[in-house]
Amino acid sequence: MTDALDATDPLAVAIVVIFLFLSLCAALVLVTVAQRRPQSSLLAVAAGLVLLALVVFAVLPYNVPVLLGAILAFLGVALAVLGGNPFTRWVLIAADGRTTEGPRGGILVELAAEHSESRQEEILRGGTTIGFLERASVALGILAGFPAVIAVVVALKGVGRFSELATPAARERFIVGTLASLLWASAVAAAVWLAIW
Repeated sequence: MTDALDATDPLAVAIVVIFLFLSLCAALVLVTVAQRRPQSSLLAVAAGLVLLALVVFAVLPYNVPVLLGAILAFLGVALAVLGGNPFTRWVLIAADGRTTEGPRGGILVELAAEHSESRQEEILRGGTTIGFLERASVALGILAGFPAVIAVVVALKGVGRFSELATPAARERFIVGTLASLLWASAVAAAVWLAIW
């Protein structure tokens, strides 16, 4: 009698591949729907699907065939990159619901002037684009077997944004947003990496 968790059984591998494919597709659909306005229920289900896939492949030692692995890798990178935006915005809203987004994707902060009234200035502009690039870098780095790319991304982001981190609101948003974005990309990429390597 064969073991029910036999990683060489074609039927078991097919079931696991279909499970991962459907999980990633469902999560991608959910985060795409939540793209305009982060909705807790959709993002919680998407995050749950990613975590479930991560746990399944951490526990069960399945290796997906190369062609299917390439398809799953492409789907995983798409989910890591696109899904990180609503997930990160959702986390930022949960962390600090009072931060106002500016018209160019940054945040509006109050800057106090010595001899005049305080004024609002938009800082951390381009965060959405930078987030897409950082998640793509992290996901591709993890899938390529180079998880140290996370340190490179954090270092580059820190150096590039250093001058804009003068206010507590900017520092908090930078740290929370970066960690949420990297967590999402790392979890998705790790689930796919465990399946294909």
